[in-house]
Parts: sequence; C-alpha cells; structure tokens
Amino acid sequence: MSNENALLSLLVEKIQNDTLVLPSLPEIALRIRKMAEDPNVNLNQMADIISHDPAMSARMMKIANSAFLGRSVHVSSLHQAVTRIGLRYIKNIATAMAVEQLFVSHSSLIKDMMGKVWQDTLEVAAVALAAMQLYNSNLKSSPVNFDTMTLAGLIHNIGALPILTEAEKHLEQFGDKDFIAGCITDLAGGIGGSILRKWEFPDELVEVAELWNTKLAHTDKANYLDFIRIATIQKGFTKDKTEARIALKPFADRGLITGIDFYRSPEFVVIYQDMKQLFV
Repeated sequence: MSNENALLSLLVEKIQNDTLVLPSLPEIALRIRKMAEDPNVNLNQMADIISHDPAMSARMMKIANSAFLGRSVHVSSLHQAVTRIGLRYIKNIATAMAVEQLFVSHSSLIKDMMGKVWQDTLEVAAVALAAMQLYNSNLKSSPVNFDTMTLAGLIHNIGALPILTEAEKHLEQFGDKDFIAGCITDLAGGIGGSILRKWEFPDELVEVAELWNTKLAHTDKANYLDFIRIATIQKGFTKDKTEARIALKPFADRGLITGIDFYRSPEFVVIYQDMKQLFV
C-alpha cells in the first residue's frame, strides 16, 4: 500500500469510527458565539469578553478602522470598535480571527507547512473579500456580506489541520512535504466539512469547505463558494489546473468579477491591499 493510500485509509477509518481528532474552536470564539446568540447581550459585555484576548482585540480595532467599513472617524477603544462593527457581525469575525490559533505544531516540518497553509488561506481571504466588495459596490443589496465572507475565507481549507496532525504523529512514514501537501489537496475537503458540521456552522460554509477545490455547476445566485473559488483559481491553489483565464470566465460571464483579469484593475488592487492589512 502506498503512503498516500495508507494515510487515506487511516483517515477514513478514523472518520468512520469517529476517532479522528477534529480541532475544536478556541474558547474565546466559543464564548463570543454563545454570547452573540443571547438576545439580552449588550455591547459592553461583548467588548469585555473580547478584551481578554489581546490579539483579537487588536484585529477588531483594525477592522473597525478599515476602509472597508467606510468610516473616516478613527475609533480608539475596543468598545467603540465593537459598536461600529455591531453585534450582528461580531460572531463571525471573532470566529475567523480565532481560527489562526489552531495552526500550532511542535514539529518543524509540520509547523512550516501549517504556516504555508495559513498564509495561503490569508491570500484567498483577501482576494475573495476584495472581489466581493467590487461586486457588492454595484448592488443595493447583496446575498454575500463582509463578516461571513471573512469567515468563509479563513475556514475554507480547515480540513488540512487533521491531515497535518496525523502526519505529525507518523512522521517516519508520512514525513515527506510534497506527499503531505498532495494529501491535503485530495482529502481536505471532506474532512473540512466534518469539522464545520461539528462546529455547527451553517450549510453555506460547510459547502465552502467541501466544494471549493472541486468542479461544480454554476448557479445563478452569487454565494460565498463562488468568491472562494474565484480567489483560489486566481492564486493557483486549485487541484484543477485549467488555465486561470478559462476557469474564471464563467464567473465573469455571471458578472461576479469584471473580467478574467479583474485582479489587475486599480480598484481591485487597492481593496486587496486593504484586506491583506486586516490580517497582519
């Protein structure tokens, strides 16, 4: 049995036996998500919870002051930031920011690979958000929004984590970098869907994790999966190696992007750079 088949068999067996260790959301994200669902919660309580995580607090401040929210008045406190962002969006944004805490390893090989997966993830999130903003700029209302798009971008390849974790446990057998990367390409989608179901995420985000790296029929209505696929195609991260200009054409035909070279437009470049700064 090849190493890839051995790892695949190991993962499938653990999934079937419900013994595959799926990552859990960081405690801060769980607390914020639970609090956001409480109809009696107020902004002061939410700001207090977020304040216990300095890194998340800093990200919230950055998002509140970003060009994306279109506000010229600078906020200088976490309470002001939470007020500007709003309780409606806090849950998804906080969850997205907390996901980074899962990418931790004690092996130098796996740590480097987790770093690469995370950096690629940030690139996808930035491209997807920028493409979405350009699309939304021509609409009075849109089926896609900033907070959910941020979360979709940062969890789309979450299925890579258990693969890297299992590889770390068996480095003598599965410790080849290219081999592990290939397993992620082939196996991460289904595992990612399992993780997001465990986290009780909505179907539209489960779909993102499961289907972003597959060929599928296009629908008439824009969705989060569309913009993740636009981003992963543009960055060259998809398993399907169809030339990007050909793969992007259906999205251009549907009006989701301005053209197959959408990423070259000055408007896109400015927004893309703004989005990248949110994750620094």
